Amino acid sequence: MKRIGTTPRDNWQQSLEKIGFGFHTDDVPYWKEDAFYQLSGDDIEKIEEATKALWKMCLAAVQHVIDHKLYPLFSIPEKAINLIERSWDEDAPSIYGRFDLGFDGNQVKLFEFNADTPTSIFEAGIVQWFWLQDYNKDADQFNIIHEQLIAYWKHLKPYLYDGPVHFACIKGSLEDLTTVEYMRDCAIQAGYETKLIFIDDLGWENSTGVFVDMEDQVVKNIFKLYPWEWMVEETFFDQLLQKSDMHWIEPAWKMILSNKAILPILWELFPDSPYLLECYTEAENTLSSYVRKPILSREGANIQVIRNGHVEAQTKGAYGAEGFVCQALFEIPKFTGKTAVIGSWIIGQEASGIGIRESSSVITENTSNFIPHLIKN
Repeated sequence: MKRIGTTPRDNWQQSLEKIGFGFHTDDVPYWKEDAFYQLSGDDIEKIEEATKALWKMCLAAVQHVIDHKLYPLFSIPEKAINLIERSWDEDAPSIYGRFDLGFDGNQVKLFEFNADTPTSIFEAGIVQWFWLQDYNKDADQFNIIHEQLIAYWKHLKPYLYDGPVHFACIKGSLEDLTTVEYMRDCAIQAGYETKLIFIDDLGWENSTGVFVDMEDQVVKNIFKLYPWEWMVEETFFDQLLQKSDMHWIEPAWKMILSNKAILPILWELFPDSPYLLECYTEAENTLSSYVRKPILSREGANIQVIRNGHVEAQTKGAYGAEGFVCQALFEIPKFTGKTAVIGSWIIGQEASGIGIRESSSVITENTSNFIPHLIKN
């Protein structure tokens, strides 16, 4: 794996906006194409094998958590447990997940699993692919994300209710809206009728006991870019518990996998796995060098890197009330002062591609850059 400097495309901003990528730059650039990461076929094979193995372990870990009623470790409220177990027992479909991986050129290690919301899937599946066509259309990329999304939406058709699939996110976030519209476009290409609705506008009909959209159409299938841990705090969650005849994508059992409390569980179940880092709840931690992470946090908030008992780096934020896990440090190489984390996508049970985020810090945050990649042997 190498970081290669290059020249950005002429009018690259317009090229990105032409394909619907409008949040490439905020106060600082998010997308950068003055460099790319070059990986070998052997690198990709290692990442692909790790992704497949981690997905199998995660499914086993969900069953373990449910069998042993370990919900207090996850700060999952009592009222959500039946919904989680019902969705698991009914094999409610999951489309995707993103494993955030460290790679030192030889070993692949799991940092965490973004199992619920599909942030960066548009960048990984579409944006970097169009960059590659302009940079070197004869080169390859580990990226069948778009094809897999369409294929899996087709696979899900017999499992969903007749009628449209609603696609939901919050108002006021261009990034969330872009991601949801991309997922919606994949569903349309798979032959679905779709409708966009904002979470804020999801309605409840007391007389009939159903959720409705702004046109009073019943919502039976809904894809949401809205974390389950936020959902349980919504006033409509009690109504949601009454609706057994409704498909939520991602399903409620993803509440377990999207929580970093799964990391100590995975270590306990699979201590010999080459892909896992030693990890404990904070109360049980015996490590002297580790990363302290809130079990519920986003965009690298409230993380501490502790080396030999001393804080080496940390970020601020509003997370941590639910508890922390402590995960062993894994040293990954820096490329011209940048730390790269690989986001590896599992889609429809298949390892389907990667996106790479890099940061000047050892902690990947919301200001970290997305950098394209290609394969060269």
